[in-house]
Amino acid sequence: MSTAPQAVSPHLPVRPEWLALHAEAALEPDLPIIDAHHHIWDHAHNRYLHEDVRADVSAGHRIVATVFAECSAMYRTEGPAALASLGETEYVNRVAEDSASACAQALAGGKPASCRIAAGIVGNVNLLLGDEAGAVLDAHLQAAPGRFKGIRNSSVYHPDPTARGSLANPPQGLLLDAQFRRGFAHLASRGLSFDAWMYHTQLADVIDLAETYPGTTIILNHVGGPIGIGPYAGHRDEVFGEWQASIKKLARCENVIVKLGGMGMRVFGFDFADKPAPPDSAALAQAWAPYVNACIEAFGPQRCMFQSNFPVDKGTCSYVVIWNAFKRIAAAYPPAEKQALFYETAARVYRIGVTS
Repeated sequence: MSTAPQAVSPHLPVRPEWLALHAEAALEPDLPIIDAHHHIWDHAHNRYLHEDVRADVSAGHRIVATVFAECSAMYRTEGPAALASLGETEYVNRVAEDSASACAQALAGGKPASCRIAAGIVGNVNLLLGDEAGAVLDAHLQAAPGRFKGIRNSSVYHPDPTARGSLANPPQGLLLDAQFRRGFAHLASRGLSFDAWMYHTQLADVIDLAETYPGTTIILNHVGGPIGIGPYAGHRDEVFGEWQASIKKLARCENVIVKLGGMGMRVFGFDFADKPAPPDSAALAQAWAPYVNACIEAFGPQRCMFQSNFPVDKGTCSYVVIWNAFKRIAAAYPPAEKQALFYETAARVYRIGVTS
């Protein structure tokens, strides 16, 4: 059995045998949670479909709903290129319909409600279409009525390939592009939000975007992506200082929310995946707490939400362990603030009506 990743990839491989070397019981199992960010895909050697999501959300924590985040999967293979991503929204909406039906059947039978998978859908529309993006946004809204909440255009760019930690390959300066912004301007009128994923070296771009469009909700993914690999390896304190300064500036934009998670990705530079056995939640909490607490201090609990980022972060730990780590970090916060971090912020921002 391999105990360390064998191939250099933006994502750590998921190794079930390795993950099985450490197990924990769920802490605070009655705490309601909305997992604000996960994927569903069928990539080669990395399959994570609805049954895999169901198994994870049923493993011990009280996950009442989830938010799907686009991942360039299940695209249409025929028809206009601008509508290819509709295939992903259509597929995930079918998963969501089946999940909602199972939840309703459980309640009708007097049983506890099951998790509503993909109660919120964040899809992909190429905003470089400019004004033509409006019609494509409408098509996604029609494909997933009541569930389509916003889009993500990943803008993760770095000139040094060794510093990159994403499968996305966007052009440099995407968020500043005039054509992109013409497309972006169509979000607010449709009640749609924008998920932003970039590295800490690009946070000035999302600050400018948020200041230019104060009426559009922007959701920063993965605590803003402080890089810990390539030229940034071994410079964690320096990177943290630069990242935190940008986070404080970004927090002044009241239309920005931040997702707490993603720190199990290779790009963060932690070496847990290189160990003979997976980390426990206490070790993860110790490593991740500075980033989580800095975001909560800057944005406040009402503008922060926890996310699993599965299956990407599954390269580092299991679903039970990652939520235990988050619960350990949040242990010092008052109950009302914990409720916001784990449930209320995601429910409000993504407009998910679930009974906790």
